[in-house]
Amino acid sequence: MLSRIIIEAFKRIAVVYGTAFLLVLAVWLLQPALSLAGQASSLLNRISSQDALLVAGPDGRIIYSKNETRKCVPASTLKVLTGLAAIHHLGKSYRFQTEFYQDLDKDLKVKGYGDPLLISEVWQEIAQAIAPRLQVFKDLVLDDTYFEDEVDIPGAGLSTNPYDAPNRALCANFNTVFFKRDGTGRIISAEPQTPMTPLALEKARLMGLNSGRYTFSHDGHEAARYAGELLVHFLEKRGKVCQGKIRAGVVVPGDPLVYTYHSIFTLEQTLKKMFEFSNNFMANQILIALGAHVHGPPGTLAKGVKVLSDYAGKVLHLNIEIAEGSGISRKNRLSAKDMLAVLRRFEPHRALLVRKGRVFYKSGTLKGVKTRVGYIEDKSGNPYYFVIFLNSSHADIDSIFDCVKNSIDNGQN
Repeated sequence: MLSRIIIEAFKRIAVVYGTAFLLVLAVWLLQPALSLAGQASSLLNRISSQDALLVAGPDGRIIYSKNETRKCVPASTLKVLTGLAAIHHLGKSYRFQTEFYQDLDKDLKVKGYGDPLLISEVWQEIAQAIAPRLQVFKDLVLDDTYFEDEVDIPGAGLSTNPYDAPNRALCANFNTVFFKRDGTGRIISAEPQTPMTPLALEKARLMGLNSGRYTFSHDGHEAARYAGELLVHFLEKRGKVCQGKIRAGVVVPGDPLVYTYHSIFTLEQTLKKMFEFSNNFMANQILIALGAHVHGPPGTLAKGVKVLSDYAGKVLHLNIEIAEGSGISRKNRLSAKDMLAVLRRFEPHRALLVRKGRVFYKSGTLKGVKTRVGYIEDKSGNPYYFVIFLNSSHADIDSIFDCVKNSIDNGQN
């Protein structure tokens, strides 16, 4: 109806003022659309044959794209898929747990189930909860058998960088140590809530590094021992002294359960922290725990990858290549169109991503790879979808994103 009224109005204007004026008026009215088309064309010209770009409206229909079916390295934007699969299988209110037993020999046993947020403050709370339940305890026995003995993550190395931290069923502080040196060069903790345990101090000295946060070991049993030393420290502060040693072991049927710690963080809160810090350790910790949850313990990388691949294939109907869950591996491959399907399903949870104004996003970086995906809300709060996969090192992702945002904003004017 409205279009007919406009056409009739144009006819009357043409009669009065002539066809030339009508053409000028039409160009003026179409200027925003022409400007948007021009911006999109200019933007697409900046996307090389190795890259991909896609922008879609709130209804999911693609507005413009280039190389949208090309399989690219997603880098850390893969975490959106990992988070989505975790929500699907566990639910947003899920909480990781850690169990504590005391056997007939008075040994205190700790069984981990992959909680990625067993940080110092949590170990303090656990010690506070356990201390009144203990009379004495001999050895502290660490059971991390819920995950396989060694988990090798494709793309991860053996560096001291935090993103190379090993994944274990029982851990502390992301299997990293944060220290600094005082005025005399002595190594001290950089966190008031975290002591320098004997193992952490020994490793920090051996590394010979300056102040910072580091992965101090790639030995899974040492990672579990660090968690045990923290627990012993906090129990001692509450008058419960370990009378034996800290050692590896297992919980056996019949061991009395003393306490079950249910994480103070829901899965939703855990994912928000994972996205905020783009934490590779957390992403793969969740992935391996998912594998154990769906396919039974011990948790393995292969089981976690199967959960992620099955979710992508059976629920999202995608054919993608998954090597691990954080995006650190270059063997991960999916297209911009695949990522659009992920983003559409993740849209109700977009507030978990990093927010900047009307933009909710996840970015990723590997050498020569820059990626960014997410949502740009219009003035009414409707989310537009964007995917930028730059697999060549020459393009400037910030300026490309600015062009995407401007094209959406101009299209709304």
